[in-house]
Amino acid sequence: MAVATAAAVLFLALLLLEILGLVTNPYIGLVVYVAVPAVFVMGLLLIPLGTWRARRRRGTTAKTEPEWPVIDFGDPHQRTVFAGILALTVVNLLIISMAAYGGVHYMESSEFCGQVCHTTMEPQYSAYQAWPHARVACAECHVGPGAGALVESKLAGARQLFHVVTRRVPTPVPTPAQSLRPARETCEQCHWPEKFHGDKTRIIREYANDEANTETVTTLQLHVGGGSRVLGVGTGIHWHMNLDNQIEYIATDASRETIPYVQFTDREGLVREYVVAGTTPAQLAAGTRRRMDCMDCHNRPAHTFHATPERAVDAAMAQGRLPRELPFARREAVAAVRAEYADRAAALAAIAQRLEAFYRERGGADARLVQRAIAASQDAWARNVFPAMKVTWGTYPGHLGHLDAPGCFRCHDDEHKAADGSVIRQDCELCHTLE
Repeated sequence: MAVATAAAVLFLALLLLEILGLVTNPYIGLVVYVAVPAVFVMGLLLIPLGTWRARRRRGTTAKTEPEWPVIDFGDPHQRTVFAGILALTVVNLLIISMAAYGGVHYMESSEFCGQVCHTTMEPQYSAYQAWPHARVACAECHVGPGAGALVESKLAGARQLFHVVTRRVPTPVPTPAQSLRPARETCEQCHWPEKFHGDKTRIIREYANDEANTETVTTLQLHVGGGSRVLGVGTGIHWHMNLDNQIEYIATDASRETIPYVQFTDREGLVREYVVAGTTPAQLAAGTRRRMDCMDCHNRPAHTFHATPERAVDAAMAQGRLPRELPFARREAVAAVRAEYADRAAALAAIAQRLEAFYRERGGADARLVQRAIAASQDAWARNVFPAMKVTWGTYPGHLGHLDAPGCFRCHDDEHKAADGSVIRQDCELCHTLE
């Protein structure tokens, strides 16, 4: 009773502190909703165990079992005892219910997903915080709606916890995630597949390694288009997502970058198969068959990493975080973040030392600009490189585009041919027009 009472008081006190926002540590949830309630339940279980032991100490045996107590509500003392026991039972049930509800809610929070297993999830959580889905809870995509999805996610979580505890987490964590819910159950809860987007303008800014950090601007008209089941048509890039177009493919590698077989079924049910020359039936049988959905192109929607140091530095300069007016800022920043470092602390210190030394020797540089360049370079490294998990530039390629990874060219390569001689074309203007 002492253990249960102490745990109950501690639980309520910690719960109040968390509600008031006085405790914000990501690990506090494990204490409030897991550790303390576990001690509380253990205390409750010890009560009947203690009763049994007390009987043994009194010499009670099976032959001399005590008589069952007679409850007489006419006795004021018994009424008081019964009311006390009933009240304590209600309190116990409330505490357990609050802990269970809070535990489930806490384990679905983004802080739990990203910060409790800090080293393992640091790359994904860091990228998640910097991209457009930062306000979408992890569970919205990784769990999805329905009891079945919840059970499946908890089973996967138990397996992942076992890997963390036993230090058997693969480094880097492999992708794609095989247990991820289909896009129709997650992405399409917010994104409307039939929406017609038309053309979208994208401006790409790149910088040279010269003293002036010379800027090159590329303007693309992306033919995003869209598709409609009602109209039965589709145009542009999102033609693939026309709800009457069924595209299936077979990937022969774990990363889904090698796709030797594509099958297209139109709204009339006509099937056309495209196969890369030299592909054997055995290779296809050993591959993974999948129906194409949003995630086959948008494979890093919430955990995006820059493919190269140049991409990361150019992005920082385009956003104004890396000062373009600082001579050779692009060249020096790229060199600083490209180098290999043992850990985060060593990287941040070495990047600062390198840039400070370069501009000190050069002389005449504005100290404030140098500090901005250091901060932007450190941030570019810290958001893309994680030595403990063996994550670095290009570890997690994105399939949008085709510059840093095969992307579109996995299928659009003029090599996938049908029996009638038609091919999946590698025509740039199918997707975009260069201005």
